Amino acid sequence: MLYIALVSSVIAVACAGELVRRSLHNRRHQRVLAADATCATLHTAALAAPALRRGLEPESAGRAIRHVRTLLGGAPVAIFDTREPLSSSGVESAHLAEATKLAAAVIAEKRMHVRKISCDDPSCQLDSSIAVPLVADDEPLGALLVFSPTAAPVLVNATREVARWVSGQLELADLDRSRARLADAELRALRLQISPHFVYNCLTAIASFMRTDPMRARRLLLDFADFARYSFRSSRNLTTLDEELRSIDRYLALERARFGSRLRVTVRVAPEVLPVNVPFLCLQPLVENAIRHGMEGKPGLGSVGVIARDAGAEVRISVEDDGVGMDPARLREILAGEAAESAGIGLANIDGRLRSMFGDSYGLVIETGIGAGTKVNLRVPKFLPHHHG
Repeated sequence: MLYIALVSSVIAVACAGELVRRSLHNRRHQRVLAADATCATLHTAALAAPALRRGLEPESAGRAIRHVRTLLGGAPVAIFDTREPLSSSGVESAHLAEATKLAAAVIAEKRMHVRKISCDDPSCQLDSSIAVPLVADDEPLGALLVFSPTAAPVLVNATREVARWVSGQLELADLDRSRARLADAELRALRLQISPHFVYNCLTAIASFMRTDPMRARRLLLDFADFARYSFRSSRNLTTLDEELRSIDRYLALERARFGSRLRVTVRVAPEVLPVNVPFLCLQPLVENAIRHGMEGKPGLGSVGVIARDAGAEVRISVEDDGVGMDPARLREILAGEAAESAGIGLANIDGRLRSMFGDSYGLVIETGIGAGTKVNLRVPKFLPHHHG
């Protein structure tokens, strides 16, 4: 009997062990399924996001709609702006008129509606509609509508969350547009800071060569025209380093006409970085500052150096002069926008544009001191996000 009892105990333990093993296996299997579902959802969201980041328009809605439908388990879906349907998938035309009225209601009230739908088609299996407003900065931009045989709680919750995610993408789209408008405004402001004093001095220098050296005067006029054309061309936030340096070369030709042999300029650029995109007008104001503060108020020769070198994933650029330098406290005021523009042409503007485009770690780094000259360092990533162009 004892032997039988021992055998029974062993069998019970073995069975319990097998149950535990199966339970652990099932849990692992469930975790794998959950992880796969999460990955699939994130992948689908990633496919829809680029279109939604362009804003709520017919083309962007049309590109995103099938991915949004996938996120909602394949239920028929429609996306509306505040006036009309932009795109739909799986929605019969007979339902769009009723859907348009429902979209208008949820947009006006800024809250979700779940309603029964009426349909004259006896074969139609759709019975319910779920409508959620799409909101950015607390303002309704449109609505997301989902149709289903039944308004199951899980679908209602899923529709609410997908609409919230779509709204987030639309807010990012609005932020992108705001950043673009700000960048254009900053660029216009920078153009206005191109010194009228510089223009006057250039024209005076050119006029001085009209009789003594007409060919040089002609070349300088062409340089001035090319420099002005580049500086005031249609707004574009990025240019190539090669184009920026060509404009600087024309600018330097004009300044050499003013200062003659007093101005010494060294430019060293690694050829492989010439095609890299840089912010438009990010270097010319720095060179103008270097000449202005390196030459004015200092007797004798003045030196300016421009260096651009390859640093792996970045281009590192420096503009240096051996002029009178600046009090670091004064420099901090300039970068904070607390000093007059004449104190440092465009420094705060360029610093802000670099940070806005590439992140705070890409702001200007300036080395200076009274009587010690000034060196301005900047870094530009070689590979830029598409929307910065």
